[in-house]
Amino acid sequence: MVKVGITGGIGSGKSTVCSVWQSLGAYIINADDLAKTIMTNNAPVKQALIEAFGKEAYQPDGSLNRVYLAQQAFEEGRVKELNAIVHPHIPQEVALLMKGAEDRGLDVAVYEAALLLQNLRPDNLDYVVLVLADEGRRTRWVRERDGANREQVRDRINKQQNFEELTHLADIIIKNDGTLEELKEKARNIYEQFMG
Repeated sequence: MVKVGITGGIGSGKSTVCSVWQSLGAYIINADDLAKTIMTNNAPVKQALIEAFGKEAYQPDGSLNRVYLAQQAFEEGRVKELNAIVHPHIPQEVALLMKGAEDRGLDVAVYEAALLLQNLRPDNLDYVVLVLADEGRRTRWVRERDGANREQVRDRINKQQNFEELTHLADIIIKNDGTLEELKEKARNIYEQFMG
């Protein structure tokens, strides 16, 4: 089984690439979704979040209070604190999910994560794919997708690492500088490379 990591900044188009690959048979693991699952189902993580962020971190029904945690993380500058609680649990979960995909006989498993290259390149992947798009396009796409204003989007972009500086860590770079259909075509061509 081919193990792929894909990364890129907010609004770069990595989720679009992943949806194309999923339609072609890839198993997709999304870091954000995985983190939410861990925050909801992992008792030690839940306890640590309540100790750090208060009981408001969870709704009365026990579900994650995503709005409150996002506000604490981004508006109160506590992203690193949140990540320090959740992220140590992610690699083991990813490994288990990849193993499960391999056991089911799948050909390609993809781990989609904005922070994939934060601590250099993971050594358990066959390919690292980096999706790049200019800031103007990313701002426009995220505003359309999330209904956020320009300043909110720029603030989120500025809080992320500069992905242009990470090209030396990637095996494949997708320049998302054309139409949506052109991006999908690039994704299909790269998937054929994986299947080689």
